[in-house]
Amino acid sequence: MGIKPLKSTIITSRDNSLLRRARAVRDGQLTELIFVEGLRLCAEALRSGLDIEAVIYSEEIAQKERAANLVGELSRICERLASVSEKLLATISYTKTPQGIIALAARPVSGQAKLQISEDVPPLLAVMHGINNPVNVGAIVRSAEAAGVTGVITTAHTADPFSPKALRGAMGSAFRLPFWMGPGYSDILGWCRERGIKTVCADVEAATPYTDIDWKRSRALIVGPEATGLTTDEIAAAVQSVKIPMQGNVESLNVAVAASILLYEAARQRKQRA
Repeated sequence: MGIKPLKSTIITSRDNSLLRRARAVRDGQLTELIFVEGLRLCAEALRSGLDIEAVIYSEEIAQKERAANLVGELSRICERLASVSEKLLATISYTKTPQGIIALAARPVSGQAKLQISEDVPPLLAVMHGINNPVNVGAIVRSAEAAGVTGVITTAHTADPFSPKALRGAMGSAFRLPFWMGPGYSDILGWCRERGIKTVCADVEAATPYTDIDWKRSRALIVGPEATGLTTDEIAAAVQSVKIPMQGNVESLNVAVAASILLYEAARQRKQRA
């Protein structure tokens, strides 16, 4: 099946400048853009209204109906499309097995202003502090959207939620959630305190089970580094800490699993209230 873009020019030659730009975005050297790879993620980026600068796709995938339809849709909003061989696409792909299509999109704007706090609906925020595995970051973002959070905050020492690996874990959720990226831990606590948002830390040593607090109120759940968790001082600085009771000899849960459990308890309580 051939591709019939409505207004864009298909680049069939080896556009080295575009490929160099794609590699720079992939490797984090151009932070104003994000590297979106794969049919599903590119479709999510399109549906989420991201500003897409360029699309690079393989000649092989263009023969498939689903991919051809997607490229046709992308051609309506993107003026720079490149058709390349599978081998050439592999030189810029982030994955070992190329996904057939890559989009370079403008990084979504983040900041305090994106977290629109309403008095009508108590906010539920997911805060990631010092989580350095982008897979975990992406998984938490995905669970956060599914649980109905109103925003995500990541501290300066947390993996970029818009890195290729994190985007794959989030499966499109990062395109839709409001983010505030880069504040310090104490800045977040102060910001929440000023707005009446109670901060809750996940702590395996906490005395209170996660089901015993009122998640229907304005809350910001804070989860910390994979290996060490939050420090004693960081936990003490928050309003409250909770634990997930565990059986057997399990010492702790993966941070993404723990965050998902806590956020879904919040979602359960909020649904009952509604």
